[in-house]
Amino acid sequence: MPKFMVTEPIHEAGLAVLRAAGEVVMASGQDEDTLIAEIGDIDGLVLRAKGRITRRVLENAPKLKVVGRHGVGVDNVDLAAATACGVQVVNTPLATVEGVAEHAVGMMMALSKQIGVAERMIRAGRFAERYSIEGREMRGRTLGVIGCGRIGRRVAQICRLGFDMPVLYCDVVEAPELERDLGARRVALEELLRSAEYITVHVPLLPETTKMIGEAQFALMRPDALFFNLSRGAVVDEAALIAALQTGRIAGAGIDVFEEEPTPPDNPLLAMDNVVVTPHVASSTAEALRMMSLVAEDVVAVVQGRPPKFPVNEL
Repeated sequence: MPKFMVTEPIHEAGLAVLRAAGEVVMASGQDEDTLIAEIGDIDGLVLRAKGRITRRVLENAPKLKVVGRHGVGVDNVDLAAATACGVQVVNTPLATVEGVAEHAVGMMMALSKQIGVAERMIRAGRFAERYSIEGREMRGRTLGVIGCGRIGRRVAQICRLGFDMPVLYCDVVEAPELERDLGARRVALEELLRSAEYITVHVPLLPETTKMIGEAQFALMRPDALFFNLSRGAVVDEAALIAALQTGRIAGAGIDVFEEEPTPPDNPLLAMDNVVVTPHVASSTAEALRMMSLVAEDVVAVVQGRPPKFPVNEL
């Protein structure tokens, strides 16, 4: 009977798939040494955000056939090592699209209307100060999407059709359907940064995207620009973002991901009224959590010798 390991709790739908195919165990920790100690007889692994599947882990997993990433990003899996060890990596690229896209637009609305500031004001009994709140409308303002994969495209669609926002996008590949259906325009990163009033980042964490938004990029942005990162914290130079906000280089930011997670309580971003922050929960919807857990279907498929629907690496 195959044996499956889950590194963190997942939705019952995914667990049911694993239990129907074999024995399921929960890792007692996510650190490398614990995984090495417990992975020796595991055929298939379901991995969430905590923990890393390193070369050392893989080299100590003689029976392991597949790593299923509960989500999209695979930056916590050594893909080269997995391929070299003959381990298939799979993920759930469709599961998080709607949740993250809606979260991004929600952050845009919250910041535009100063909802966080207003809520803190009224909770503190300062109702009479309401005239100090002056939001702005999103309609007709330019959206810049950095990384136009499934999530970036959905954000563009919501903003264009819902708020009549012109769309600029920057990506290594063209999106002709976006240009046809939404009138979007593909531009260089520099032009996007100079022109867009709302800038949202949706790229995977790769060597070439690490700290791709830093001091030089913030210097190009409009002073009324609002910046949003819902990809990975390391895509943005956080110190440069803080400086841009503190000096008024940009008007505000919405941040769901941080360079260090959990982010320290003294992170200056947490104390700024022109920043909306959430603790890496954009994809944490009931619907997405169920869909992400169903990475179990591909994990079971690989263990049983069937091809997966969503392979990440080629074996």
